[in-house]
Amino acid sequence: MQPLYKRILIKLSGEGLMGDNAFGMSSEVLSRIAAEIKKVYDLGVEISIVVGGGNIFRGAKEASKGISRSVADQVGMLGTVMNALYLQDCLEKIGLPVRVMSGLNVPQVCEPYMYRRALKHISKKRIVIFAGGTGNPYFTTDTAAALRASELECDALLKATQVDGVYSADPKKDSSATRFEAISYDEVLEKNLRVMDLTAITLIKESHIPVVVFALKAENAFVNAVCGMGVYTKIQN
Repeated sequence: MQPLYKRILIKLSGEGLMGDNAFGMSSEVLSRIAAEIKKVYDLGVEISIVVGGGNIFRGAKEASKGISRSVADQVGMLGTVMNALYLQDCLEKIGLPVRVMSGLNVPQVCEPYMYRRALKHISKKRIVIFAGGTGNPYFTTDTAAALRASELECDALLKATQVDGVYSADPKKDSSATRFEAISYDEVLEKNLRVMDLTAITLIKESHIPVVVFALKAENAFVNAVCGMGVYTKIQN
């Protein structure tokens, strides 16, 4: 198979790491994701990853219960560090070189994010996992993914979700929802499809980076998304 992209950023949601669990991480799911990522790595694709923290703590949701939004988001960012370290371990166990870089300064467990150092890791064929979001409250991990993809001049942002693309409505709630094979950034904004937040979509649009939205649970999901195969939605200008 021939990859369409040389350098990609993969966005993994925290919820996607839970499997059938109500909370936390599923070692089985993480092992499967690691194996899928290895298939992409073996194609010679340069890989970076942004991981969410919703399986542990959701800052905005908790802030609505009376916790300070800044504090809630900081706790959520620490949750992404936990997920990143777990994923790093799974990837290293199957022989992949991995570095974790964080927008929050947690030097005992991972490197602080620095643009040039990240590029150096990628040039040495290391997978870089970005944790800690942007390092600032009020910004989602989708925005962090758009920011890192833009900084690193990625050829595509691959967003792994619970459904196989972008739909006109939530397919879990609306049986009449239809899937888009391709859609523009402007249409996503106009239709308020919520595949990514407004800041993330605006930033990725300005950077002219296509977003490939696909189902995390699909067989060979990552390789298919990279090679333009399988079922997915592509967001681009």
